[in-house]
Amino acid sequence: MCGIVGGVAERNIVPILLEGLKRLEYRGYDSSGIAILDTEEQIQRIRSLGKIKNLEQKIKTIDASNLVARRRDDQNFQGKIGIAHTRWATHGVPAENNAHPHICNNRVAVVHNGIIENYQQLKTQQLEQGYRFTSETDTEVVAHCVHRELVNVINNITLSNTTSVSPNVTPTVIPSEAEGSPTDNTQQQKILRQAQDDSDLLLQAVTNALKHFEGAYALGVVATDDPDTLIAARKGSPLVIGVGIGEHFIASDVSALLPVTQSFIFLEEGDVAKITREVVTIYDVNGEQVERPVKISNLTAHAVELGEHRHYMHKEIFEQPQAVIDTLEGRITQDHVLVSAFGYEAEAIFKTIQQIQIIACGTSYHSGLVAKYWFEDIVGVPCQVEVASEYRYRNPVIQDNTLFVTISQSGETADTLAALQQIKLLKKVKNIPTLTICNVPESSLTRESDLTFLTHAGPEIGVASTKAFTTQLVALSLLLTAVGKSMSLMSEEQEQKIVHGLQKLPGLIRKALQHEEKIIEIAQCFAERESALFLGRGTMYPIAMEGALKLKEISYIHAEAYPAGELKHGPLALIDEHIPVVTIAPHDDLLEKLKSNLQEVKARGGQMIVFEDEQSNISSEPGFRVIKATTNVGRITAPITFNVPLQLLSYHVALIKGTDVDQPRNLAKSVTVE
Repeated sequence: MCGIVGGVAERNIVPILLEGLKRLEYRGYDSSGIAILDTEEQIQRIRSLGKIKNLEQKIKTIDASNLVARRRDDQNFQGKIGIAHTRWATHGVPAENNAHPHICNNRVAVVHNGIIENYQQLKTQQLEQGYRFTSETDTEVVAHCVHRELVNVINNITLSNTTSVSPNVTPTVIPSEAEGSPTDNTQQQKILRQAQDDSDLLLQAVTNALKHFEGAYALGVVATDDPDTLIAARKGSPLVIGVGIGEHFIASDVSALLPVTQSFIFLEEGDVAKITREVVTIYDVNGEQVERPVKISNLTAHAVELGEHRHYMHKEIFEQPQAVIDTLEGRITQDHVLVSAFGYEAEAIFKTIQQIQIIACGTSYHSGLVAKYWFEDIVGVPCQVEVASEYRYRNPVIQDNTLFVTISQSGETADTLAALQQIKLLKKVKNIPTLTICNVPESSLTRESDLTFLTHAGPEIGVASTKAFTTQLVALSLLLTAVGKSMSLMSEEQEQKIVHGLQKLPGLIRKALQHEEKIIEIAQCFAERESALFLGRGTMYPIAMEGALKLKEISYIHAEAYPAGELKHGPLALIDEHIPVVTIAPHDDLLEKLKSNLQEVKARGGQMIVFEDEQSNISSEPGFRVIKATTNVGRITAPITFNVPLQLLSYHVALIKGTDVDQPRNLAKSVTVE
C-alpha cells in the first residue's frame, strides 16, 4: 500500500528518493516525506500532503531558517543517506504530522509499511517513559522504540569503554518531533566514534526493537549515531534491496529503483539488513547471517512511461493484446497446453486432486469466479471461490486432495498471503498442493507456493486493474486445460478448441478496442448519474461484477452487479429512467433468458446499455443502446473479451466526472495491510 524508498550513496540521495517516490505513486497515497542525514550528519525532514509534486516544490523553496541552524549550505536539502515514503492512511487522518518519516529526538528517523497491532500498548508504555507523540500513527512507536534501544546500546558501549560516564546516564527524552539539535555529549560521541568500527549500533537497536512489535512491517531506519548505516527489516510486507556500485538502496517495489539499478535482493520473512555504501549484510529471523541471491530484473525504467496515452489505465487497457500474447508464449503449442508451464511437478500434482479452492481479493476474486464456472461446467471438477479476508478468519473445512489456488496481481496481498500460510499448516496432515497465479516474480506468494504461474502482464501502474485481470483469466483457462488433461477429463478435441480460441484472443481484444468512440458517446449517459446496475448471466455475472467495481473505483459512481435472473427478486425496485443498466449479451445458451430479463427492465422505463455479440441480434431502439462488441467468441474467450469494453466505459465515465483515473481516492494498488 504505502511506498518506501531509501538509500546510501556517495552522491546526493535526494533526487533518487524523489524519483523513487514518483514511481510508487501508482500504489495510492495521501502524503509523502523525505528524511536525510545532511553534511553535518543531522536529520533533516520535509513532509507534504497530496501529490509528490507538492513535496518536490517544498524542497525547492524550503527556507534556510527551517533547517538546523548550524547548516553551512544554506537552502540546499542534500545528503548521502536518507529514507522516503508515500503514506496511505490507516492510523490517523491524512495530515502532515501523520506523514512519514517519523523521527525521535532528532536522532532516529523511520519509514514503515504495514501495521503495528500492539501500538496502543507500546504507546502507553512510552508515554510513561517520557516520550511525547505528535502524530496519530502506529509508526511513531517504532521511532521511539528504536531510539530507546539505541540509548541502551550506547550506554552499554560507553560503560564498557570508560568509567567517566555514570551508569545512570540516560539521554534526556525531549519531544519526539522537536526540530532542535539533540543533546550533545562530546565525550560520549568521541567514545562512540572509537567504538563504532567494532559495533553495529543501529543494527543492534533495531533488532532489539523488533522484539517488541506485533503485526506487519517493512522498515527503513537511519540514525545520527550511526550515520553511514541504513537498516531494513521485513515481516509481512515486501521490501527489496537495490544493489549498485558503491551505493545501495531499499524500496517496497522494484519499479522505484529501476533508474539506478536492475540488480535486486529480495528480503525474506523476518530478515533484517544492515546496508552501507560498500556492503549489505543480512540476518534471518533467527539472527543468523545469511546470503540472499542477487536477481536481475528484466524491467526497464521506460517500461512504466505513459507514451502517447493520457493515463496509465488507458495505456494498460490497450496493452492487453500484447499482454495475452506474452502470457501464452511458451505455455501452448499449436494445439496443446503445456502442463509443465505450472511447474515440473504440476502433472503429477494435478492427477491427485479432487477439487479446487480459489482464494483472492477484489478483481482477482472476480477472475476466480469466472474460473469456477469453467471448472465445473467444462471438466466437472468442484471449485470453490472465497474472498481471502473472510476465509482466513473462519474455520474452513478443506478436503484432502484439494488444489489450493491463490490469485494476486502483486503477490503481496496481505489477506491472501495469510490464507496461504494458514493452509501450509494443514499440509502436514493432508494433501493440499498450492498454486499461485501472480504478475510479480519473487513476490511473497510465489515464494510460499508449491507451484507458480507468472502472468506476463508487465508493470501495471493504474490502481484499477485491467491487463492483470485479463492475464489472470488467461492463466486460469490454461490451468483448466492442464488439470482437465492431467485428470483425463478433457478430450484432445476440447483442448484444441480452447487453445485455438486463446490464439484468437489478442485479435478479439483489438476488435473490442475499436469501439472506443462509441463507448465515449455512451459514457455521456453517466454524466449526471449517481448509481448504475450491471447485469450478466453465467460467466458474464462475474464480468458484470468486475465492470461495476471498475466504475465505482475510478468514477465514484455507486454501481452494483446482479445475475440478470435475480432482477425480480429485488433490484427491479430500483429501475427508473435515472439508473443506467449495463448488460453483457454473448451469443450463448442463456441469451433468450437474458432477452426476457431486458424486457423486464424496459417495461419499467430503464435505460439499457447492451454489449453484445454480433450474432446476438438485440436491436437498438428507444431505451436500448447496443454495441456489437465482438463476434464468434467461445466459453473461454467471451468473458475475457467482453470485459474490455467495460474497462473503457469506466475509464471514459471517470474522465467525464473529472476524477483521478490512475490514483482514485482512498485506494491503493498493493494492499499489504488487512
